Amino acid sequence: MSKKDSEDQKKSMSVMFRGRAIFKPLNTGWIDEHVACVREWIANIFFYTKNGRTVMIDAGYNYDRLREKMGWLDIDPASIQHILITHQDTDHVGALERDSEGLFRNAAIYLSEIENRYLTGEARRRVIHGLYKLPLFKTDNERVLLKDGQILDIDGIKIECILCPGHTWGHMVYLIDDAYLFTGDTIWFRADGGYSFLSTLAEDNKLAVRSLAALEMLLRARKGPIKIITGHTGWTDDLDAAFWHRTELCRPFTKKYTDPEAPYDGYEEADDTEEKARRVPLAKKVFRP
Repeated sequence: MSKKDSEDQKKSMSVMFRGRAIFKPLNTGWIDEHVACVREWIANIFFYTKNGRTVMIDAGYNYDRLREKMGWLDIDPASIQHILITHQDTDHVGALERDSEGLFRNAAIYLSEIENRYLTGEARRRVIHGLYKLPLFKTDNERVLLKDGQILDIDGIKIECILCPGHTWGHMVYLIDDAYLFTGDTIWFRADGGYSFLSTLAEDNKLAVRSLAALEMLLRARKGPIKIITGHTGWTDDLDAAFWHRTELCRPFTKKYTDPEAPYDGYEEADDTEEKARRVPLAKKVFRP
């Protein structure tokens, strides 16, 4: 979204959720030798690197410090030619907006053909139980439209595209090299496991729950460990914990769903530093029953 939209959301969401111990994003840094993260307030952007090639997952807010924080990871924005978009909300596409810094003007963006209906204006994104319409996202980047189950090969990186509607109508998650699942806004981790994402922000909460059930079945049929990496609440390789509460919605204004480890205000990012990004690995989420 536009820079103004990003700043407006930062102000309103900070006020709305301050003190509720809901958002617990990762800081900027590396999960392992393949996956790096940039923190933008309460949202995370991810980068997957293999054999010297890097694919970006989501594009965060229209955020002034993105180039700086990518520098902490020694990732050159000009090297990014492919960006996977889980969905088109303000905090996932801002760096691609026409009035952004333009770090990725030459990159192709990948999103589901259903999600693209928001970009064409055929559908309008609604939140807060349908009461509020988000601004339209406008970009000039080349678009590659994806179908459910489609498998891509980008520079030797295998990407499986899995449709998980509910949060948005065309929300898509990406399983990369059969080992890393980037979930966007489908799963919400709190202290005792994973839930369906924030109830106030879904197009259809019942559909979101059904999508999580289907996703769990798909993952359990696969062999080998999978890192489950969320857009706002960290990562885990514990498949059971990630889906412990998949039939239950995270209701952000109910104390039950708070996380005692979450910051008072997720939009304050003083603890996100270059020193930590270069020195401290991003630990997985530890769950407590």
